[in-house]
Amino acid sequence: MPPVTRVVLAEDEVLLREGLVALLTRFGFEVVATVGSAPALRDAVRAHEPDLVVTDIRMPPGLRDDGLRAAVALRAERPRLAVMVLSQHVQAEYASALLDSGDGRAVGYLLKDRVAEVAEFVGHLRTVAAGGTVVDPDVVRRLLHRPRDPLAALSAREREVLMLLAEGRSNASIAAKLHVTEAAIGKHVGNILTKLGLLPSDDTNRRVLAALTYLRAGPARH
Repeated sequence: MPPVTRVVLAEDEVLLREGLVALLTRFGFEVVATVGSAPALRDAVRAHEPDLVVTDIRMPPGLRDDGLRAAVALRAERPRLAVMVLSQHVQAEYASALLDSGDGRAVGYLLKDRVAEVAEFVGHLRTVAAGGTVVDPDVVRRLLHRPRDPLAALSAREREVLMLLAEGRSNASIAAKLHVTEAAIGKHVGNILTKLGLLPSDDTNRRVLAALTYLRAGPARH
């Protein structure tokens, strides 16, 4: 008999979390911990050392990409940790961040709708736990059809903010230049970093990388 796969499950929606626990248990997985936030996920993985993590992307405390950030950070600590990430919507940049973590093996990115296809979903979990890679077909299509211009996803205002960021300006300086609040600029910068796929890293380094992306895009695309 093959060894039982030990799972830490991170999902802040209680009904879905309980449903996933029942499903996993039914198919022979051992759920060693269930959590509802990204910090709790990190703590649970360090405490239980599971074979597989199943996590939502949007988790408390930020309710943005906290679950993904936690998963990527955990794989930096344990590159062989198998991780299946669930998402409500297609976010190609999130998939890219996950696939770039560790050695790119033992990772999966699926839309939550796929959970309803029980047998196939369980098969995907077992593939990831065994070291394979699973990416939702809708995400694959989005990745294949992403525009080559790295700035294409940015709005006109975000490009303007990025241009000023590339000049080395602080958020306060950019806000003064554009006559908006510093909070508004902080939101724009966050959106820019996400759209450029600069998710898990030190904020200062992400700003530098964003500036380099802008400069490499060439003047014709600015």
